[in-house]
Amino acid sequence: MFTLFGLFIIGLGATTAIELGHAPLLLKPALVKTVEVEAPAHYEFSYSVRDDHTGDIKSQTESRKGDVVQGQYSLVDADGYLRTVDYTSDAHNGFNALVRRDPLGQKVVKAIAPVAKVLAPIAIAPKLPLLSLGLGGKY
Repeated sequence: MFTLFGLFIIGLGATTAIELGHAPLLLKPALVKTVEVEAPAHYEFSYSVRDDHTGDIKSQTESRKGDVVQGQYSLVDADGYLRTVDYTSDAHNGFNALVRRDPLGQKVVKAIAPVAKVLAPIAIAPKLPLLSLGLGGKY
């Protein structure tokens, strides 16, 4: 009973304190608002690959300033054409790409190592008579 009476007094005191504007610190949760400021993205990169053994020839460059991305990549197709893609992307226009195919004048031939042919003996099994299952039909 004493505990219930004590809670009533504490509750009455807190209500009075809130009405009078003198609320204890425990009743006012501290609201902390943090705002992270992110700098706009800014980068540039490029790479290229030329592997004459496999015929893999490609390259790419790209740059970004804020929300605007611009770039180009190219590769040599197996039919001997150079495919080049110029692209841009921004919040207003979305992603746009312009694809060009230019002949290089020669087909790309990948070097393939010769495969050694090995003749293995073929095992021939003797013909065995078919066993009847005794089901009364020919199987």
